[in-house]
Amino acid sequence: MKRVLTMMVLLLAAAWALTARAAETPASASDAFRIAAPGYRYSFPRDHASHPDFRTEWWYYTGHLRAKDGRQFGYELTFFRVGIRRAKPEEKSAWKLTSVYMGHLAVTDERGRRFIHRQTFARPALGMAGADPRRYRVWLYHWRAELDAQGRHQLKARTTQARMSTGGKTDKEAPFVQLELSLTSEKPPVIHGKQGVSVKAPGAGHASHYYSLTRLRTTGKLTIGKETLDVTGLSWMDHEFFTNQLAANQQGWDWYSLQLDDRSELMLYVMRRKDGSIESLSGGTYVRPDGTAVHLPLSAFSTSATGRWRSHVSGATYPSGWTVRVPSQRLDLKLTPTLRHQELYDSSPLALTYWEGAVTVTGSARGKPVRGRGYVELTGYAGAVPRM
Repeated sequence: MKRVLTMMVLLLAAAWALTARAAETPASASDAFRIAAPGYRYSFPRDHASHPDFRTEWWYYTGHLRAKDGRQFGYELTFFRVGIRRAKPEEKSAWKLTSVYMGHLAVTDERGRRFIHRQTFARPALGMAGADPRRYRVWLYHWRAELDAQGRHQLKARTTQARMSTGGKTDKEAPFVQLELSLTSEKPPVIHGKQGVSVKAPGAGHASHYYSLTRLRTTGKLTIGKETLDVTGLSWMDHEFFTNQLAANQQGWDWYSLQLDDRSELMLYVMRRKDGSIESLSGGTYVRPDGTAVHLPLSAFSTSATGRWRSHVSGATYPSGWTVRVPSQRLDLKLTPTLRHQELYDSSPLALTYWEGAVTVTGSARGKPVRGRGYVELTGYAGAVPRM
């Protein structure tokens, strides 16, 4: 069994290397994958499903859960599909290597001051992983996300091989973790950017088709170790699909998703270049309580770190705590991590190291006090993000 697992890791590592090399090819020189271009027309629920015409795709859930005894938890469950090449109709082999799937699961136990996380990988052979292009259903081993007949998002994931950070000098072996959640959207999908594309850098293809479900009423169960808790809460879902989104001079990004108690939401992304400057095409979206969306160029908002945190595992230093201002919407917010140590780290050659964690929000909106919850993602601080 150990030898089989070793061979799988090697195969996946080779597939990742092939993907990285393929991403260096200009999109215009290849007819294998489409690029994200203006004019895309979204249709739901169709666009929740997979888009194999594009090289890279991810489905991203984050949220905040509360147990009956008042304990609060953050969670992240993500599925990534990275294409190697387009499958040909005549290919019948169940082992053909056309893509790699990755999944990330993380739970932030606020009262217990522990962060439990796991990254896993598979190829779409023998049913180990996949994403249906006809209806929304994506899976990775026993992890899954799909729509049921009533249009609710059903999430399920469990792991017995997670890592756990408690803020000390070493990470510890984590207890068994399982999520079983049902999510109902309270707002229609929000399309980010303009003309159907969210632009990340100058040039054709450096963009994504990107939408969010910004307010998902959530119920279900969270199991940690031998304890199973009934939980309720609020979630956020992102779905992006693209080919060659990042430019060669870009290092990573800071991403913010905030849900305020006035029923508005805010998404911002700040693309960072390798020379330390900020990409002028960074942007975001403000979602009004009625669900209408306002596009925000970089000039319409500001973010500023209020502190720093250094990981004892990766050695990376991340911003920790932020102020966010959107003058046009009269938003003046302070973001505080519920735990400083919310870094996803794995020593696997395929794993990505980044910080993604739950935050609390305080401040003012249109002159009135406001509170909320959110998630912040910080990539490129432990090494440049691979171009996909």
